[in-house]
Amino acid sequence: MSVKIRLARFGAHKKPFYRIVVADALSPRDGRFIERVGTYDPRKNPPAVTLNQSRIAEWIKRGAQPTQTVKQLLQKAGARPAAAAKTE
Repeated sequence: MSVKIRLARFGAHKKPFYRIVVADALSPRDGRFIERVGTYDPRKNPPAVTLNQSRIAEWIKRGAQPTQTVKQLLQKAGARPAAAAKTE
């Protein structure tokens, strides 16, 4: 089972809100996920990002691959674990 750390979209029409989730790579974007590890609200100024850094680091150690967007959010939040740098 290939595992990804990615965004799942929530919120109303034209009012996006995203959860950062750990999910099976074959699951749909807004479908079933394993664990919620953070949130991303692009409508705030500056965009609000909350992360459970310890859980993200644990999943990356287990082999979960963050998507490109999640990698960028981790970098901007300054919470990018050292193990994530090895995945590039």
